[in-house]
Amino acid sequence: MTRNKILAVNPVNPESDIIFKAGKIIQNNGLVIFPAKYLYGIATNALNKKAVKKVFHLKQRPLNNPILILIPDRDMLPYLVKSILEPAKKLMDTFWPGNLTLVFEAKDTIPQILTANTGKIGVRIPAHPVANALVKHAGFPITGTSANLSGQQSCSRINQLDPAIIDHADLVLDAGSLQGGAGSTIADATSSKITIIREGAVSKKKITRTLSL
Repeated sequence: MTRNKILAVNPVNPESDIIFKAGKIIQNNGLVIFPAKYLYGIATNALNKKAVKKVFHLKQRPLNNPILILIPDRDMLPYLVKSILEPAKKLMDTFWPGNLTLVFEAKDTIPQILTANTGKIGVRIPAHPVANALVKHAGFPITGTSANLSGQQSCSRINQLDPAIIDHADLVLDAGSLQGGAGSTIADATSSKITIIREGAVSKKKITRTLSL
C-alpha cells in the first residue's frame, strides 16, 4: 500500500481541507476512495467519459455493468434523468439522503459508458457525512460504485482494499471501520411500478409500506 495516499478523515465532521483536496482531484477527473455508510466506494467525475473509464479499468468491471452515481441534492436530478414519477418522489421523500438507489431513464447527455448502454442510471443522495460533503463540494454527479475488484467482496475497512485499488487511486479517505453489509438497495423507478433490483440497507417491506401510504 502507498501510505501517503491514505488520509484519515473524521467520519462525522469531515475536515474541510481534506474534502477540498479530494474534491479537487475529482474535479480533475482523478479517483478518490471514500466512505459511504456501509462500504468504501470509488468517486470520480461521473459526467466525464475518460474518468468513468478509469473506474471500469480499476475495478476490472465488465462494460455491460452500469455504475451508479451520487448527487448533492434533488435539484440536480431533472438534469440527469428523463422523468421522475410519483412513486419515485414518494421514495425520495422518505429515504433520501440515504441508502436507496433509484434507477431512472437517463438523459441522452449522460455518458453511455456510465449506463452500460442500458439508457438507465442509478442515483442516490448519500447520507454518510464524508460522501455527502464530497459530492456537495464537487458540485456535479460522482460515481458511487464499491471499491473492490469486480466479483470480489466489498470493503468496510481500508485494510481490506486490494493493493491494486490503492495503487491506481489518487487519494484514499480513511474513515475507519464502516458498517459493512450489502450496501444500498437498488430499485427501478422507470415506471409507476417500483421493482427491487437488489435488496440491501432499505428492506423491500419498508419500500412497499412507503408506497402504500
